[in-house]
Amino acid sequence: MSRYQEEKIMSSMKEKLHTGELYLPDDDEIVEIQTKRLDRLYDYNRMRPTEGGKRTEMLKEMFAEIGEGCYIEPPLHANMGGAYVHFGKYVYANFNLTLVDDTHIYVGDYTMFGPNVTVATAGHPILPELREKMYQYNMPIHIGRCCWIGAGAIILPGVTIGDNTVIGAGSVVTKDIPANVVAVGNPCRVLREIGEHDREYYFKDRKIDHDII
Repeated sequence: MSRYQEEKIMSSMKEKLHTGELYLPDDDEIVEIQTKRLDRLYDYNRMRPTEGGKRTEMLKEMFAEIGEGCYIEPPLHANMGGAYVHFGKYVYANFNLTLVDDTHIYVGDYTMFGPNVTVATAGHPILPELREKMYQYNMPIHIGRCCWIGAGAIILPGVTIGDNTVIGAGSVVTKDIPANVVAVGNPCRVLREIGEHDREYYFKDRKIDHDII
């Protein structure tokens, strides 16, 4: 292979981050950009709890989009430092949110993440010969408005989760989940719709005081 052919392949790899095509993530251009972004993420994770204002400003620089009132507990882990992450307003993430943001992740307003949640856009082929060469593909993830993603949940490439849905702790979400449901398990399946019982009780026999709504 000529030097020209090698350079052409390398320049095309970055373009494939968002197309769903197979590409090589160790491409020099991708690694250079990624390393700079990870330096910023490193700085974010080292900031003190009293530096909330600086954290907020840094997230605005790191993320593709981030709305007002968002709060992310460090440490935050993100392959591309948040460069392809789109958060609405008042999104909350507990400790150890992992965003495999090799392509775009969209999260709606008021969504909450429990600790140790993984949102992974990247995958690898099943064929071992391709994995041996380190090929990868990326598929975007969409999480709706006012969702609750329970502790330790894993959301896999290409998944869409509808508005208001609750994903149970420890679930592995391999396929789309509709709006307004509670879904749990590995693989994650719809357990039930959100209904009248949820309008009356917030936990077991604990009733909701509707004056606070």
